[in-house]
Amino acid sequence: MNLTIPNNQETSLSFLQVAVGVIKNPSGQVLISLRNDKLHQGGLWEFPGGKIKESETAEQALTRELKEELDITVQAATPLITINHQYPDIAVQLRVFTVGRYDGEVKSCEGQPFLWVNPDDLTKYAFPAANQPIIIAARLPHYYAILDDADPTLLLVNLKTILDKGIKLIQARLKTLSVAAVERFLEQARPLCKTHNAWLLLNSGVKHSGRFEVDGLHLTSRDLMATYQRPENKQWVAASCHNLDELHHAQKIGVNFVVLAPVLPTPTHPEASILGWNQFAGLVSHTNLPVYALGGLSKADLPTAQQSGGQGIAAVRAFLE
Repeated sequence: MNLTIPNNQETSLSFLQVAVGVIKNPSGQVLISLRNDKLHQGGLWEFPGGKIKESETAEQALTRELKEELDITVQAATPLITINHQYPDIAVQLRVFTVGRYDGEVKSCEGQPFLWVNPDDLTKYAFPAANQPIIIAARLPHYYAILDDADPTLLLVNLKTILDKGIKLIQARLKTLSVAAVERFLEQARPLCKTHNAWLLLNSGVKHSGRFEVDGLHLTSRDLMATYQRPENKQWVAASCHNLDELHHAQKIGVNFVVLAPVLPTPTHPEASILGWNQFAGLVSHTNLPVYALGGLSKADLPTAQQSGGQGIAAVRAFLE
């Protein structure tokens, strides 16, 4: 993404739209390249891409840039996240895509060093500030399962079903269980999730939720709005959101990702006011956070969620069917 940022005396341009590719190889590794020291944000690592021309769509710009930079031809690019970031000298909008299929062998056409990196190792490299949400989005899966305690006797059975289906991100929403029952469940759930390389988050509605050793904390919308700094010592912090104020607050305190609901009607909350996909997309466009769509959805809704700017699908029942 070799962008030459003009200075004020050369032009009044203060806004750039950039197409960015999170390119993945068959092993799931992500390609990153090192910016030239002479460029804006030089000496930092980045995801390949470049400026979108006035005559181009974001997808066309991405295809052109990756051919010029890496000599590969994009075959499949899926929207991942859109980021609006204000540097001291310029405002940048990053239109980010996951590139899962391409023709050709990656090579450095412009002399920039590049590396293939495991997604979880991206945090070890220095990136521009605007790239931080991309790192989070690149690490997160497309599906977020919510393990509900409506029938406590099925908790472990349902967890095993979810894990056996390859789900790697799970929220334990155990609001009705006693602290002792939560601890007993987690004693079995934690090693199960670790064996399956899955992350387990605990809903903040659990009494003393912060004291349990899990991979993260999922804030209810009420707890989110009562929290003014990111909870400490958690690898992942997520939040439930229903409107723009909650989304802005989640971003302000530094959560990693959010769930936005309800997108469609649900049997459990038929009276709830739904967002619909258009309103979902509009709300997502106002945040730099990865956003999971929740409410009346199935795994088949993933492409619609992605085209609407979402990270993926969150659900209670969809991953048990």
